[in-house]
Amino acid sequence: MRLTRRIAFATVAGFAFAAAIAPASADDTLKVGLLATFEGAFAVLGEDSQRGAELALMQHDGMAGGQKIEWVIGSSDASPDSAIRAVRKLVEQDGVKIVIGPLSGDEGLAVKDYAKTQPDVVFVNGTSAAQDTTLRDPAENFFRFTTDGAQWMAGLGTYAYDTKGYRNVATVAEDYSFPYTQVFGFMAEFCNAGGHVPSKAWVPIGTKDYSSVIAGIPADIDAVYVALGGADGVNFLTQYEQAGGTAPLIGGSITVDQSVLGSKGRQKDYVIGTPSAGPIADTWDDPRWTAFVDAYKATYPDGFPSPSLFAHGYYVNTMAVLLALDAINGDLSDGGTKLREALAGLEFDTPTGKVSLDKNRNAVADIFVTEVAEGDDGNLYNKVVEVKEAVNQTLGQSEDEFLKLGVVGRDNPSCP
Repeated sequence: MRLTRRIAFATVAGFAFAAAIAPASADDTLKVGLLATFEGAFAVLGEDSQRGAELALMQHDGMAGGQKIEWVIGSSDASPDSAIRAVRKLVEQDGVKIVIGPLSGDEGLAVKDYAKTQPDVVFVNGTSAAQDTTLRDPAENFFRFTTDGAQWMAGLGTYAYDTKGYRNVATVAEDYSFPYTQVFGFMAEFCNAGGHVPSKAWVPIGTKDYSSVIAGIPADIDAVYVALGGADGVNFLTQYEQAGGTAPLIGGSITVDQSVLGSKGRQKDYVIGTPSAGPIADTWDDPRWTAFVDAYKATYPDGFPSPSLFAHGYYVNTMAVLLALDAINGDLSDGGTKLREALAGLEFDTPTGKVSLDKNRNAVADIFVTEVAEGDDGNLYNKVVEVKEAVNQTLGQSEDEFLKLGVVGRDNPSCP
């Protein structure tokens, strides 16, 4: 299916667009690595990320910089080791000069470090949202046009405290860098507003039995903040409902994403009204978003009722690569220097608003505070409560002050 409606518009500082330059042969083919989680608990997330990347390329007529784009797929299971094995094959065996990915937080930290050993290869994020992939010790050839997990929480802590009236919240999250970043972002606002988090539970990716975790949730809390994705999110929500859990939920971004909301089961009714925040909102009525949703649903009728944040993230990062390649006429003969410069100066409209990069090559973009609601079709969606515009990685603080908050982790921050 060929889609000709363009959603993205871009300006690249210092570069003329390809139309002003002698085009390369349309017979040329450029191989681009696509790294995502097609194995393990996050496999369903990887499948939708591939849909997003494919949709971006289809809307770009399958080409960029005068060359046909050919995907070379790298598969991981969300672990750093598997991501490195996959990306090393893409770069060192398949010979790609551009990699889009990875999907998960610890993977992003590992790929960032690997990128430093491959200065002539350009790495553009998928949806990996660990904070320190870009905030501390970044790689000059790693770009993230999607925001990090703390940015995704902008507005949620204040909303939970002021609007929902929650004062004491327990957290349940997977035990790796992305959930650390999400909990950090939520608590930064919630604790500053006067809230308390007396209990934190960290679980391995792929946990099947949450009975001991659920039993350990204090009885006197107002809500449970849950940062679990994919099969982990579905398993926890199902078991919490079966155990008779009564405390309302606050959702991490991937806990109320379509990759969880689109699943079937009794837990569907339980999550209605759950507040969350993240890079997308299913019911946003902006024409850029509705055009993206329509294109996704037309192209992938067997996909989710609305594109997941993983489809969105890979779509945005793929569009960035395609637009930058157009700007330099696909010329990678200089070890990717022109491509890196084009990406660093790129600012463009996405389905969720304008995105640009900061000095660490991390996105500045809009974030959505949402609540889960049932649509007329019986499916669950995240409805917009508030749009936080142009959220940067330091959440409005100076970088020096933000860095003083310390590295995110199991115990940072703390407000018992």
